[in-house]
This record gives sequence, C-alpha cells and structure tokens, in this order.
Amino acid sequence: MDTYDLAVIGGGINGVGIAADAAGRGLRVALFEQSDLGGATSTASTKLVHGGLRYLETGEYLLVRKALKESQLLLELAPHLIEPIDIHLPYQKHLRPWWMIRAGLFLYNHLAARPSYPAARALKFGSNSPLREELTHGFSFSDGQVDDARLVILNACQARQFGADIFVRHRCSKLDEEGDDWVLGVEDTTTGAAAQFRARVVVNAGGPWVSDLFQNATGKPAKRQVKMVKGSHIVVPAAYPGKQAYMLQNEDGRIAFVIPYLGQFTMVGTTEAEFSGDPADAEISPQEIDYLLEIYNSYLAHPIERKDIVYTWSGVRPLIDNRETTATKTSRDYQLVFENSRLPLLSVYGGKLTTYRLLAEQAVDKLAEFYAELPASRTAGDCLPGGDFTDRQQLEDEIAQRFPWLPAQIIERWVVSYGSLAYELLADCNEITDLGMQFGYGLTQREVDYQIDREWARTVDDILWRRTKLGILFGDSEKQELENYLASRIRAKDENKNKAVADL
Repeated sequence: MDTYDLAVIGGGINGVGIAADAAGRGLRVALFEQSDLGGATSTASTKLVHGGLRYLETGEYLLVRKALKESQLLLELAPHLIEPIDIHLPYQKHLRPWWMIRAGLFLYNHLAARPSYPAARALKFGSNSPLREELTHGFSFSDGQVDDARLVILNACQARQFGADIFVRHRCSKLDEEGDDWVLGVEDTTTGAAAQFRARVVVNAGGPWVSDLFQNATGKPAKRQVKMVKGSHIVVPAAYPGKQAYMLQNEDGRIAFVIPYLGQFTMVGTTEAEFSGDPADAEISPQEIDYLLEIYNSYLAHPIERKDIVYTWSGVRPLIDNRETTATKTSRDYQLVFENSRLPLLSVYGGKLTTYRLLAEQAVDKLAEFYAELPASRTAGDCLPGGDFTDRQQLEDEIAQRFPWLPAQIIERWVVSYGSLAYELLADCNEITDLGMQFGYGLTQREVDYQIDREWARTVDDILWRRTKLGILFGDSEKQELENYLASRIRAKDENKNKAVADL
C-alpha cells in the first residue's frame, strides 16, 4: 500500500483547492469525494465571487478585504469562468440611511485594488428601469459572476495536472492511526468495493459534514461545530432586459440578489434558514419561496408568481458556530483547526466560494512543519486550466474563424466553460458531424465523452446540472437519450479499464 503525503477528504471547492495547492508544491496527494465533485454546497451558491458588501455592516473588514483581493485575482486566473457584473442597489431610506451605504461603498472601493471591476457610484434609475416607479435612486457596484461548478471541476483538473489522484464517488468512513501514518478506509460507492489508503497527513474538507465526518471516522469529538444554514434560490424566465443584477434590501435586514442567469433566465436568492439533518436532503420550502417572491415583487415593477418558477436549488452553508443568535450575524470567515494530538489532521470550518484559493494556500502552509522544505504556493500565479487568455470575445472570434461550421451558441458556451481548452474538444474536427450525436441545446457526444474521460462525469445530473447547466432546458425524452448513451459509454469504459488491469 503506497503512502500519500496528503489525503484530502471532500471534493467541494475547498477540498479541490487544497489538493491543487498541495500537489502544485510537489506533494503526493489523493482526494476522496463521496459523490460528484462540487455535488453539495459549492454548486448551490449565488454564483458570485464577491467581497461581501453586507459583511461590512457586521464589522468583518478583514474578510471583505481578502475577498475583494481574491475576486480580482480569480478573474485573472479564470477569465473564462468569471465575468464582472454590475449590481444595482435601490435606495430605501427607511431601511439604511444614504450616508451608511455611501460609507460602505467607499470602503468597498478602497479596501483592496480591483482594477478589473468598475468602482461603486451613486445612480439615478431612468424611465426604462425594471424597478417600481417610486424607486428612482440607488447605487451601483461590481462583483464577479461565476460558474461555481466549473470552478470546482477545473480546480480538480489543475490538481490532477500537478499529479494529484482524484477519487470521485469514494467515501472515506474510517481513519485509523497506524505507526506514523493514517490508514483511510474507503468505499467505492459505485461498486461497493472497499480499499485502504495510507497518508502522512489528512485534511478534512467535508463542508457541512466536517464535524460528523471526523467524529464518525475517528470516534473522537470534533474541536469545532458548524452552524448549518440553508440557502435557497428560485429561477424564472428572464424578468427584464439588460445584464445588470440587483441587490435588494429586505425589511428584516437581509438582502437578496436578482441576477441574470444563463442568458434566458433570472435567478433570485438567497434565503437564510438554520438547518438540521443531512445536507444532501436540503430543498427549498414553501416559506422560502414566499420570502423570495415577496422581496422580488416589492422592488420589481412586473411581479412574478409561483407558476413562473422553472427551477430551484438549495444548499447548506457550514458556518462557524460562534454562538450568534442569527445566521445573518454568523461569520462567513473560516478556521483551520488541527483536530488530532498525535498524527496531523487539519479540519476546514466555514469559508466562502470567493476565498477558497487563499484558504487552500493557508491550509497547506499550516502543514509545512510536516514536510521537509515545502515550496511556496504557486496557485496565485498559475491560471486555471483553459484560463491562458485575456479576452473572451477575442477567443470566441478566433474559434469561429478557425471552425466556421461550429454554431455560435456552442462557441459561446464552450469559451465560458472551457476557455482555451475548447480547442481540445475540437481536435481533429472538420465539420459538425465530427462532434457526434446531438443531444439537444448544443450538447454533443464529443463534449459528453470529454466530460466522462477528463472531468469524472458518470450521470445525467453530473453533466446537465454541474458540468453544464443545460438541465434547465432539457426535456424528459432528451434526458433519457443522454441516459442511454451514458450507460453504454461508461459500461464500455469500465470494461476496458478492468481488462487493462487484468492484463497487468
């Protein structure tokens, strides 16, 4: 049994970020994810990398500062996945005074340099505004819109490029100390096969399961607990023209976002509700739907109803339990905690999508004492796979010129999803038929095969709801056709893998 330098448990954004950082420093890394990469909290976000304007209200200036810095850096490292978006904040004088918002936006402009994002400013809404007519003034600031699932996948791809082994659908249920190593008991959740792996150091990046994972695997109590907070979103057909988003203040002091989504829809969220139970079972409640409809309709001129909702999602955020009475007041920062007295095991508590890269760097830095001459992190200087370009439109134009037969909708989506890796999907393609079967809405056999072979996809949900967001468009018959193809394609892949092992 080979020994890894580091085993990471959890394939959400923090886990894959840590795996990439550690492997990039030359460590031999294994990552274990019980379901699909990004299958829980990481892909149930509001799809923003942002400083967190509202966290200024609770005095979390350092968190906002580092999030602002990271939002700029991530835009440079992943220009395909992240794009600046203007966010308009309508002014309601009875909710927060003008001076308070101005002061917050002044800090937002100056806590960190973000040259790629337009500065915040006061704003007067014109006659073409989709807001109610009494809402005439407000503010505008900018953050980044991101494909959260692709961010997870491409961090895992980067980790693999650096030499990490990624085990998807492998649940770690046992952690035993044996000599100078951890022995991990791991189950392949697809086949039921059990295996053991050795590692010198373990990182527990279990997200909302972080405390339970440690306690169940070791039989010891975790040093921290998380406050599980459910956040839900609704999606309706595009509610207004334009690419701007809105940040809406509610009467309860919370805020919600209204954001253009996938070019054809509008997303509204998020809620905050304390949660107990299995995070995998989180789903939107009728009360949350009412809450989001109410705040939307209190600002937008054309109301929406339940019947307009085409899709919802919910995720559980693992916040640090700092004994605050409300979820809104609970910090969105993170803590990195050594759980074990003898062999090193580091648990990740809390965290935000925006700060995952910095969290990963700091986590591996904390492990430096266990490795001889560990190099510095390289993730601040290495773009994510496919991110080695500067201008999306220029890349789209180059692909269109080189492959004039490729539909514009595919080019646009592939540039956002894959960046320059789109050329890998197009290798040896000279006409549209070279892309194979057409499953609908621009999803082709070539792309599906790529996601199976290069991105660990195995199910319809893996492809339609995470690696692409096309599930919102697909009908039952189209999903069934894809299901049938996946079954035969993956069966053949598994048979070839088993034959190769038998021939060794």
